[in-house]
Amino acid sequence: MNERRLRIAGLHHVTVICADVARSVGFYRNLLGMRVVKQTVNEDDRSARHVFFGDQEGTPGTLITCLEYAELDEGVVGRGSTHHFALSVGSEEELSAWRDYLRSRGIPCTDVMDRTYFKSLYLRDPDGHLVELATLGPGVTADEPLEEVGRRPV
Repeated sequence: MNERRLRIAGLHHVTVICADVARSVGFYRNLLGMRVVKQTVNEDDRSARHVFFGDQEGTPGTLITCLEYAELDEGVVGRGSTHHFALSVGSEEELSAWRDYLRSRGIPCTDVMDRTYFKSLYLRDPDGHLVELATLGPGVTADEPLEEVGRRPV
């Protein structure tokens, strides 16, 4: 059997569509504390502003980018759309502190939930994207390789 040489190294970034870049900066930078790494335009549509948020170095895997399209209709959730994306926090204690911080600023969020493999809470950004804050642990252990995933009961 030949070893596969092409591999996915990890998640690089997530891009969301927003109505107002300034409003997104208020959420991702001012509320969540992410750094504005780059302010530019979309290379494929130079009329669209494009802002990158991430850690202090702009490390791939920490990046959320916002493309500004004020004129677009609101999205519809369904097949082909994304349900949510998750940002990691350091510990369950930090997650609880996030809940308290968000609520103290009038930001609606869920209670901390036990997701078996981690604990998390949910909130929405100004454009309605569902954002999850999740602990790293206890973690997901990999199942044995399944030959026919679609046919095995879950």
